[in-house]
Order: sequence, then C-alpha cells, then structure tokens
Amino acid sequence: MRKLVYWVHQSVDGFIEGPNGEFDWPAMGPELSAYSFELTDRADAFLYGGKVWGLMSWYWPRAEQISQDPHDLRFAPVWARTPKIVISRTLESAEYGARVIGRRDLAAEVAELKAQPGGDLLLTGGSGAAAALTELGLVDEYHVVVHPVVLGGGTPVFPGKDRLDLRLTGTRGFDGRSVLLRYERS
Repeated sequence: MRKLVYWVHQSVDGFIEGPNGEFDWPAMGPELSAYSFELTDRADAFLYGGKVWGLMSWYWPRAEQISQDPHDLRFAPVWARTPKIVISRTLESAEYGARVIGRRDLAAEVAELKAQPGGDLLLTGGSGAAAALTELGLVDEYHVVVHPVVLGGGTPVFPGKDRLDLRLTGTRGFDGRSVLLRYERS
C-alpha cells in the first residue's frame, strides 16, 4: 500500500505562514534541497490543498523563467512531469493535468489512491488538506521542517481540534539552519 506523506515547513512557533500570509522565510539550502528530492523520488503523485495548489500552479510552470535558484531550476521539470492531485470541495477542475478530489467522499477517494500500486503520495504544505486527511487517519508520515524564525502568529501547521499522538521516527539537521522532525501516527 502506498504511503501518504505530509511534507511541510514551519516556524519555531508552529506556523506555516505569517499573520499576513507571508511565506518568505523558509531557506532551501543544499542539504534541505537534497532531502526534498529524496521525498519527491519516493513519490508518484503530489497532493495539494486548494490554496497551495493556487500558489504551486502559478509558480512552477514559470519557475525556469523567473528564478535562478538551483533548487527551483531542478524541481520545475520534476513538478511538470509528476501527476498532481488537488484536494478541494470547490474546484471542479485544475490546470496542468491535475486531478481534483474531495468533492464527494475524500476518505474513499484517498483510500482508493493509497490502495493503488506505486510510490508515495506527497502532500505538500498547507494545513487545511493536511488537517482533513489527518482527521480521517490517512496520513502515514509527517515530515516537518522547522526553520529558525518566530512568526508570532499566522496559520498553524496543525489546526485540528483533536489530540494527535505521534511517534518520532527521525530527526535531521540541514544547512546549519533547519531541523527535520519525522513522525508516524502512534
């Protein structure tokens, strides 16, 4: 069975974006970039919530024209060729060949995806889709990268109301800046 892996960047105080939606603080150094490619190499599909999809579908098709960042230039073709799934109750369709799920029975749709043969399903960023999938018990691994910034407010990485017990399965530092906390459900 395929795993659903949640991959997210957060501040030290637990936010994925600042009070005004800012996401200008994660630093993708060479070690963190290499780790992100380890995750994408395991994945057969990228999953996004609607808000993150809007950001990703705007940026990645244009990245090679607007960025000189080595990580971005290497990831843009990976993003283009990897199947994408958008979790949304409001979108009927999405560009770039993405499939939209979540309009009928999210639990059944994701369980069906996980039952198919292949690599992992990589859910990137955002908190709404991650919270919904966590609540349904469908997230297998949490890869949380903590960056050295305190935002003082914003969108929490785990907005759910219920307690979630996790088991630490690994830690790792990157570029002398950020730390990975890898968890599985207890």
